Amino acid sequence: MLVTDDALLAGRDLVEVARSAERGGVTAVQLRLKRATARDLVSATNALVATLRIPVLVNDRLDAALAGGAAGVHLGPDDMAISLARRIAPPGFIVGASAGTADEAEAGRAADYWGVGPWSASGTKPDAGGALGAEGFRRLVLAGRGIPCVAIGGIRPEDMGAVIAAGGAGVAVVSGILGAPDVEAAAREYWNRVHAF
Repeated sequence: MLVTDDALLAGRDLVEVARSAERGGVTAVQLRLKRATARDLVSATNALVATLRIPVLVNDRLDAALAGGAAGVHLGPDDMAISLARRIAPPGFIVGASAGTADEAEAGRAADYWGVGPWSASGTKPDAGGALGAEGFRRLVLAGRGIPCVAIGGIRPEDMGAVIAAGGAGVAVVSGILGAPDVEAAAREYWNRVHAF
């Protein structure tokens, strides 16, 4: 999963960057634009949904996800409760939750997947908490009792083996893809590594 970031986009066209990532093997895009207005977020969601063949999820904002036609939303511990999102969203709508602690995991029990992290120190989310590493990640995977867990936070291609060995269903990547000069090639490196196991 590619997670977007205002600063790392650095003036590049969001849709073109996402299309490059999709060509490289990204299987979902989480639209995270902290500086965008609600109107801009809906517009960006619409543009991605109209262009990409993969699911688009919106970070934090169920309203923008629904208005923009997204496949789902990703909610953090300070966002709307998962149970409320479930009551508002239509059937089949994906609801993801952030889980970096046992309490966050319990609050996200009704989510379709957990974004578990940070795996290691993250430069794009300074409030993410302490690095979990493979052991901390594995503990939360076990606590999930079958909920797919996606590792996030400082994930590098060479971490893929450890993520999969710890029970991860995949990874969510920000700077490892957006910070690369060739987005498609960077996404392909993650794709190749995850499919090597």
